[in-house]
Amino acid sequence: MSEDNEDENLPSAAECEKRCQCFADITGTDTALAMFYLQDRNWNVEIAVNAFFEESNQDATAQNQGTKRGLSESANPEASSKQIKLADDDPEPHRIRLLSWNIDGLDMPSAEKRTKEICNIIKKENPQAVLLQEVTPVTLPILQQNCTGYRVISGGSSEYFTAIMLKDGQVMFKGKEIQPFENTVMMRNLLSVQCQIKGKPFTVMTSHLESTKDFGDERKRQLKQCFEAVKAEPASQNVIFGGDLNLRDKELSAIGGIPGGMCDVWEATGSRKECLYTWDMMRNTNLVFDKFKPRCRFDRLYLRHSNPGTIKPVYFELIGLEKVKSCGRFPSDHWGLLTHYDIIKI
Repeated sequence: MSEDNEDENLPSAAECEKRCQCFADITGTDTALAMFYLQDRNWNVEIAVNAFFEESNQDATAQNQGTKRGLSESANPEASSKQIKLADDDPEPHRIRLLSWNIDGLDMPSAEKRTKEICNIIKKENPQAVLLQEVTPVTLPILQQNCTGYRVISGGSSEYFTAIMLKDGQVMFKGKEIQPFENTVMMRNLLSVQCQIKGKPFTVMTSHLESTKDFGDERKRQLKQCFEAVKAEPASQNVIFGGDLNLRDKELSAIGGIPGGMCDVWEATGSRKECLYTWDMMRNTNLVFDKFKPRCRFDRLYLRHSNPGTIKPVYFELIGLEKVKSCGRFPSDHWGLLTHYDIIKI
């Protein structure tokens, strides 16, 4: 092949940089090594990654084993091809997004229309992981049918429950666990999913803690159990826990505050006042209050970094702030919490 033909087949500079970063993210190396492997393999990311693992023989670590299984034709040729192609096309290789949202599936008159709009918002915002509360047997199929680019993992099957959604091609599912709350009277539990997000090890957890002021003592017991579960995860894992915790600040203080090594993502990203209230009846009209209109930060997200750290929380925003035209209601009585994390280059 002539040098002229080689130049014609060479991707653009921006595309080369994107493929180098994709290689680096998958292998846990850097872009300089990525360029070395890619240049000799016509800039084919899949071939280059396979060559790296074959030559470096790094099968000992769980992360590399998972990546290699994802690229192995013997495991699942269609899935592995889809995964590497989607990763190669990722417009934000340095960014991870996670959404938490109580989608109010119990408000049945408008549940179908609102859930379909929630699906549209999820597809627009494109988070890698979604933590959902108040999913129901009615709304679960809507999520599955309208968010076909996600794997939906439920924490229950009757009345109402939690669910976690993982984006195909960018998240590798490892396993799930459901921890019951012994004294719940509202069918609440803790749903945990182990996965790799863009090659980084994660455990994502969600719960819908006991509701109303009268159940504050039980809610505190549940929160302590959740915090203990976070602390029990291996140090190699990034752990994100959250959901509709129905939490009051005094309850958090009563159990000793946030455990060491963990942070409140809203606080870690600057405590923006416009994102303080996640259940805000002064702005959200789905529920009717005659006089007093409560404003609460019921929904929260907590992060425990891996060791060494691989992500940094950089932005926190509320979504679902516009009414659904087909029913004249907001997507939920809760706002969604969309959080953004930068991948740290090690």
